[in-house]
Amino acid sequence: MTVAANSAFSRDIARVLHPYTNLKKHEQSGPLIIARGEGIRVIDEDGKSYIDGLAGLWCVSLGFSEPRLVEAARRQLATLPYYHSFAHKSHEPNIDLADRILAMLPVPMSKVFFNTSGSEANDTAVKMVWYYNNARGRHRKKKIISRVKGYHGVTIAAASLTGLPNNHRDFDLPIAQIRHADCPHHYRFAKPGESEEDFSTRLAESLEAQIVREDPETVAAFIAEPVMGAGGVIVPPKGYFDKIQKVLKKYNVLFIVDEVICGFGRTGNVFGIETFDLKPDIITMAKAMSSGYQPISATVISEDIYQALVTQSEKIGVFAHGFTYSAHPVACAVALETLKIYEERKILDHVRALTPVFQGRLHDLASHPLVGEARGIGLLGAIELVRDKATKAPFEAAAGVGLMGAELAQREGLILRAMGDSLALCPPLIITKPEINEVFDRLERALEHIHGEVKQRGLL
Repeated sequence: MTVAANSAFSRDIARVLHPYTNLKKHEQSGPLIIARGEGIRVIDEDGKSYIDGLAGLWCVSLGFSEPRLVEAARRQLATLPYYHSFAHKSHEPNIDLADRILAMLPVPMSKVFFNTSGSEANDTAVKMVWYYNNARGRHRKKKIISRVKGYHGVTIAAASLTGLPNNHRDFDLPIAQIRHADCPHHYRFAKPGESEEDFSTRLAESLEAQIVREDPETVAAFIAEPVMGAGGVIVPPKGYFDKIQKVLKKYNVLFIVDEVICGFGRTGNVFGIETFDLKPDIITMAKAMSSGYQPISATVISEDIYQALVTQSEKIGVFAHGFTYSAHPVACAVALETLKIYEERKILDHVRALTPVFQGRLHDLASHPLVGEARGIGLLGAIELVRDKATKAPFEAAAGVGLMGAELAQREGLILRAMGDSLALCPPLIITKPEINEVFDRLERALEHIHGEVKQRGLL
């Protein structure tokens, strides 16, 4: 392939450092350059259309061409394009969005702090936990337990919480005070014949033993996604969160719920908190909050935590945390309009109506010879590719079967995400029944290509 030296393709290779990318491979293969979006589809610079089966990065819930969000941004840019919320300053989009979020939550919470990404929201949660325990005189109670395969972001604290090896490897992470508990993936980690309930009991007992080993007076918080996203779309086994929450309560451990992917309708309820009956002390959210049209996230805290922040900030003279773009008025305006659209168009009813179609087509793939497990909830799912269905034996990591699968799906006009050898789907919430069938028709064709490729390479 001959490419002009001044083309966007060549300039990307020469000048752009890409996140979550094999940088050496990128020098050879270059980028797929997306030029525009329409509904659930994106179109590249050559005019080829793709269904974006991951809604960008789990975020573009209203699709890529919602005019009301464009107009909300334009209107706010023309009125107040920027202001901050430091030192007692505020603006109406900030106030209105905080009101709206607190009203939507299924559990009572007190205050909303705005950030610009899920990573920042979780970093903020960590700092608030430490600040809170200092205010309460519990100066040793600082450890935070996350989970193996959990995903909470890439900033220093959030990447430490993330339980994926590549997020730690050669970044000198995790930082001190971060621990990781067992991954609640029944398919991969249950003992032979162990039921989901028994598996959940074992994991809760393991968490309790871990807290005791660490010393309960040093364990401050536990963080979890309702459904693990980037760790492989892992739905919690039966009874898991009920048993875990009892352990947390017993040892006075705060519960941080990361709703960055699950929040705003993805699981069939507004929040995963409701889907799994969670009782958090802190909630983080982002992504579908603005349908990805503007970078914004939130860290929501209980009244108990807020009162501790008040006490400590009075003592010190300031609550010295915040970002230049916290509660950016344009991002807040777009998020507000997004939440209005969810309500007016009854997006939650739409998700619930389409869930049986989506999950039905997803679980039909479990019969494919390469698929060890099909799993999901709401409009969220994944298939795990295995070398041997009977033994659940995975492919060797070096074979790169998951990445190959994502590339072959892309050739079929379907963008999805490979996480190891799991292929994830998280389409825009506006997807229709015919479009769901089109997604899975393309995925089925891609699976046949993957099957042929692994057989040809002698990987089975």
